[in-house]
Amino acid sequence: MKQHHRTLIKEYILVIFGATLVALSYNTFLLPSKLAAGGISGVSTVLHELFGFSPALTQFVINIPIFFIGWMVLGKDFGGKTLVGTFWVPFMIGITSNTPITVTNPLLGALYGGIVLGIGLGIVYIGKGSTGGTASIAQILKKFTGKSSGYTQLVVDGIVVISSLFVFSLELTLFALMAIYISSKTIDFVQLRTSASKLIVIITEDEWKVQELIRNGIDRGLTKVRSVGGYSNHDKTLILCVAEQQEAVKLKGLLLQEVPTAFVIFLNASEILGRGFSLDKYYGQKL
Repeated sequence: MKQHHRTLIKEYILVIFGATLVALSYNTFLLPSKLAAGGISGVSTVLHELFGFSPALTQFVINIPIFFIGWMVLGKDFGGKTLVGTFWVPFMIGITSNTPITVTNPLLGALYGGIVLGIGLGIVYIGKGSTGGTASIAQILKKFTGKSSGYTQLVVDGIVVISSLFVFSLELTLFALMAIYISSKTIDFVQLRTSASKLIVIITEDEWKVQELIRNGIDRGLTKVRSVGGYSNHDKTLILCVAEQQEAVKLKGLLLQEVPTAFVIFLNASEILGRGFSLDKYYGQKL
């Protein structure tokens, strides 16, 4: 129970921190650059340009009916963390509205605004939360249309960006699309927490020699799969091993020296869970 409470507190902290970054990206980059980069923030940017409405108040007011509709339609999918994320963003936008640090260049706004926005949303999603807004609308559309989350989110954000074309120039609209693309890629990067670790795939007939090099040379585990060469029709062993960057470089040198006939592939690993990475390297070890 204590572990559950600690996890829950950590998730709320992540949601609040991520939502704060979302607000800062809006006030520092997107609004000063006049980029309606989708979502309720994009709607508030358009309304601010047309009528001078306060973006914080606009987002707060729009999010109220969206949240309650989502809560009625989606039920348990709308929890406390969604409530916090939904209203923390406009709250922080109001608090930081007079920030002296702003970027008005649309290219820099799209680039860095998209990065900071993506980092913020990625952290919110790691905390299993949501910032509400068009994400909630997309979830509702998904339930009634059966389309994927990505598709419904694209439709909703696309409508917002297209509407900005009638308020801002085509150039600013294209920069807004750039910001959306950059933020989506950043969200994936943050959620996967891409590391420098390598997945090493080795195909060899000398499995015991390779196994010894991996265990004694870089002190890593491995998985062996029996296989047959498609050209030679000889029995071979496919060995899978995950290692840190420096360990992979060391193993490469050992393989070139000791087993030069082995067929080796080095692949980037985005995130690794398990013994030696997310868990202690050795059983019973407490670091």
